[in-house]
Amino acid sequence: MSKRGEGAFVEFREVSKSYDGKVLSVQDFTLSVAKGEFVTILGPSGCGKTTCLKMLAGFEEPTSGEILLNGRPIGRVRAHKRNIGVVFQQYALFPHMTIAENLAFPLQARGASKHESAAGVKRALDMVQLAAFADRRPGQLSGGQQQRAAIGRALVFEPDLVLMDEPLGALDRRLREDMQYEIRRLQQRLEVTMIYVTHDQGEAMVLSDRVAVMNGGKVEQIAPPEVLYEEPGTLFVANFIGENNRLDGEVVEWTEQVCRVDVKGKGVVQAFPVAVGEGDHHTSLTIRPERVELNPAPGRTANVFDAKVQDVIFIGDHLRIHAELLGCQQFIVKIPNIIGHGAVLPGDTVKFGWLTTDCRALDAAPPTQTGTAPAQ
Repeated sequence: MSKRGEGAFVEFREVSKSYDGKVLSVQDFTLSVAKGEFVTILGPSGCGKTTCLKMLAGFEEPTSGEILLNGRPIGRVRAHKRNIGVVFQQYALFPHMTIAENLAFPLQARGASKHESAAGVKRALDMVQLAAFADRRPGQLSGGQQQRAAIGRALVFEPDLVLMDEPLGALDRRLREDMQYEIRRLQQRLEVTMIYVTHDQGEAMVLSDRVAVMNGGKVEQIAPPEVLYEEPGTLFVANFIGENNRLDGEVVEWTEQVCRVDVKGKGVVQAFPVAVGEGDHHTSLTIRPERVELNPAPGRTANVFDAKVQDVIFIGDHLRIHAELLGCQQFIVKIPNIIGHGAVLPGDTVKFGWLTTDCRALDAAPPTQTGTAPAQ
């Protein structure tokens, strides 16, 4: 993990943005990023995450609120004066220039001497491991090499901050995964502050110190990846980060540590109450598929229910079981592939169980068909 400086290096203070004066693309966005930290803004298309990045870079102006860099408001500072490196999904390399010339451009635009420019380009090429390709043009490089060149260009003038907007979206899956680790390695080695935008929750989990999950222009939750996964604060976060089974029901009774929820008269589930309070009757329960046990030992789990196996899919390292449970037609369970593919078969009636702490009672959602939210 990168070393983090004291205090906030980047601050969004209740920032909102409207393009038409009516609809807010971003609403009351508040975020503090420490120096040397890697923070990802994550959310579906149209949630406002790219708009936040553009306002920080200086390409858009906030409608209200304030953005600070190193403690100073930057609302009146022009984009090219903010000393921020930016990498977009489209590499935006000049096709008629060599890679070295592309990397030299930001330095020349800032008035660097030929000697300073040459030294900076050499340092950046070594950083992104493209020294052997300095004299090639972008069209002669692979997609991954072009993206590394774009990252090198963003880092060549030693910016205070680097912003990345869906930089790996155009790459194939294997190359995208390789580049994720390249970016993380660079960020850790240089200890540069990075803010990254993506709709890919897996990418956010790999890269980030913390993740800000956005939905409909608002922040749903800001936390380290493991907290978002293990302790989602809202139903949206629970469904967006990884995969979850969802059961809707009525709260029968609750304390600060446990609540009992009647799921459509099919059975009563014990859950940990995250967002259940006085006057709340309907709630949505979420249970991760890998936290459900097959035929648990008596007394091991507070929740045990009969289930009818609909399908068993062999994934390799685990079996993915589709079952009917508590009226849910697509309840998903993942069990390690250590007991053989024939241990559970379609048509079997089995028992599934889970701990109270692995079942979270979240913000009440409108009653719908109970089911599993797909992985994003």
